[in-house]
Amino acid sequence: MAAGAVAWNLELVRMPPRSSSLRLHRARATSSRAARLGAITAGALAIALVGACAVNPVTGERELSLISEQQEIAMGADAAGQVAQQIGVVENEALQQYVADVGQRLAAVSERPDLPWQFRVVDDPTPNAFALPGGYIFVTRGLLALLTSEAQLAAVLGHEIGHVTARHSVAQMSRAQLAQLGLGLGMILSPEIAQLGDLLGSGLQLLFLKYGRDDERQSDELGFRYMLEVGYDVDETDDVFRALLAAGEQAGASPLPSWLSSHPTEAERIRAAEQRAARLAARPADLRVGRDAHLDAIEGTIYGSNPRNGFFRGDWFYHPELVFRFRLPADWQRQNLTHAVVGVSPERDAAVELTIAPVRTPADAANAFFANQAVQAVASVRDELDGNPAIVSEFRAQSQGGIMRGYVAHIGHGEAVYQLVAYAPEPAFRARARDLRDIVGSFSAVTDPDVLSVQPKRIEIVELPREMTLAEFAEAYPSEISTEELAVINHVGVGDVLPAGSRLKRVVS
Repeated sequence: MAAGAVAWNLELVRMPPRSSSLRLHRARATSSRAARLGAITAGALAIALVGACAVNPVTGERELSLISEQQEIAMGADAAGQVAQQIGVVENEALQQYVADVGQRLAAVSERPDLPWQFRVVDDPTPNAFALPGGYIFVTRGLLALLTSEAQLAAVLGHEIGHVTARHSVAQMSRAQLAQLGLGLGMILSPEIAQLGDLLGSGLQLLFLKYGRDDERQSDELGFRYMLEVGYDVDETDDVFRALLAAGEQAGASPLPSWLSSHPTEAERIRAAEQRAARLAARPADLRVGRDAHLDAIEGTIYGSNPRNGFFRGDWFYHPELVFRFRLPADWQRQNLTHAVVGVSPERDAAVELTIAPVRTPADAANAFFANQAVQAVASVRDELDGNPAIVSEFRAQSQGGIMRGYVAHIGHGEAVYQLVAYAPEPAFRARARDLRDIVGSFSAVTDPDVLSVQPKRIEIVELPREMTLAEFAEAYPSEISTEELAVINHVGVGDVLPAGSRLKRVVS
């Protein structure tokens, strides 16, 4: 974790929008000019649409596009920076280069080879991949661990490249802008209203755009074509869908949207992939699978959650690298994000958030927290928490949902200042106050050597010295995961007989 939450998003304070009175004034003016605006709206709409059409690089057909290619690239670059900061990238240059090389080969034969294509591996344990506008594509280390060949990676990257080349996200955003235009004020004619920042707010929201099933089918078809043109074995594609279906949620929680959440059903996609391959009149005899190349690239990578970045055990959150712990009840919904540790009570009437404050002292952090006029200190005391200098305060805050009450501790520990906030809506505060105080007061140093020395699980590749079943492999080469999970990540059945020389993944501490 570091500073700034991604999920749960229970904000302490949101000031009322400053533009409220401006919107009211505009509404009254609009009412008085309704007839005149009504007469020109149709004409303005027609003019806007004529100037907002572009040729789709995949289909060659003209379509609505209110976002230029330059805007698309800028938006994708901004969001890609947020992904790297808030989710984190895997610090393995060889692995990053492997994925980039595969992606660049596919992008070079696409309809938009001149985009500033980037391919990166993000530090997330869930099998996943996503594309941002302008050619910024990410895969998770959890997905790489699940795949068994370079051709399967090419199938995933080709699909994501297809979303970009067909401008699927751009089409969605253009439709959103058109919906605003349809309000009757011709807003697209105003450069201020047309700013992309106003459309989406945060670039990370691009991750949560849901493509239509037709878009997904088209991307599958495009990825298939890119694979074939580069020389990858397209028969590997249906194995990707089977593996994702079998994996389910085995790799743990993730703040990212599921790769399969809006796609056509897995059975349909498997069938479609098989049919596309079967329809090929002829194919080269030397199509690349790249099993050894992929296994070599992922050997030694972290599997599952990385405890060095913090982990939950019982009622506590431990961080072995930053050497602290604090209490977060086990029955709360909890998540350790790149920039925050967050939790919400089962009744959703209380929340806690731990972040790192970008200041030098607890006093600076407290001053920044109470600088917001909507937050008022009820009581504050300079204290120590487990020997660390701290300022602990009770506060009252105005939020969009009403009054919030809670406790906040600003703690100097190691080389950082931590902000630990526990709060509840005012009606629930009296019943929750003691628990919230206990959470804030629980921050302390970690001394348990088992916690301080904990290490992540990693992938190891084993070459079978003789023929054996997967069950025999699991017995001969013990793994930190179940035999069933071994079967999933190796794309084999538990009872399958594997020939001598086969290379299999196992997971070791």
